[in-house]
Amino acid sequence: MTDGETGRVFRLAYAPGVTPAKWVNVWTERMPGVPLTLVAAPAAEVAQLLRDGGADAGFVRLPVDRDELSVIPLYVETTVAVVPKDHAVAAADDVALADLADDEVFHPLDDVIEWTARPGLPAFTRPATTAEAVALVAAGTGLLLVPQSLARLHHRKDLTYRPVLDAPQSQVALAWPTDATTDLVEDFIGIVRGRTVNSSRGRTPASPVEKPAPRQAQKPARNGSGRRAVPAGRKRKGHRPR
Repeated sequence: MTDGETGRVFRLAYAPGVTPAKWVNVWTERMPGVPLTLVAAPAAEVAQLLRDGGADAGFVRLPVDRDELSVIPLYVETTVAVVPKDHAVAAADDVALADLADDEVFHPLDDVIEWTARPGLPAFTRPATTAEAVALVAAGTGLLLVPQSLARLHHRKDLTYRPVLDAPQSQVALAWPTDATTDLVEDFIGIVRGRTVNSSRGRTPASPVEKPAPRQAQKPARNGSGRRAVPAGRKRKGHRPR
């Protein structure tokens, strides 16, 4: 951390269902002088929040308009069907879209899954939010397909969920304004990518102290005749008389 970063705050936005706790914990350990503030935002609004300067980086759900943004895809979530506990789907370990053909399926306005064709039968209404759709499922008026993290986020005791094996999936990514790739953003990218504190990628670590090269014993110099010079104070042996 440089002196210019003292007193700064790193603002991290995240979409519903994304759990940034593990990265926040690493940040707190490595960057104790830079508090991290979490900014919750609807999935459809995180990208614009970053463009407007409302956060330094954020977890978004793909696809997003990448204009002015740098994006690193992170992981893909399993899509699940949220159903009442007494629904036939609850008896299976997993289901296929064809198994839901005769069920009414809610499609909330904040749906984060990209559908080429919506599954099941159209429900009687389009809820404004996923939370409202979950409440309607609990009332027994239809089913809902969402990423597994959203099913956990809106968990209710009277509902359960099962993986839908052939459904499109939601992908989570880290994004930040390209023109605002600060040192703090680079630090957070390193944390998300699992780099160690001393990794050479990301910020340049401090150079290690160089050890002096081992001294080599000097060989005695040779005189012009090619013979080794005799060290000072040492006499040559005279010739023995014959």
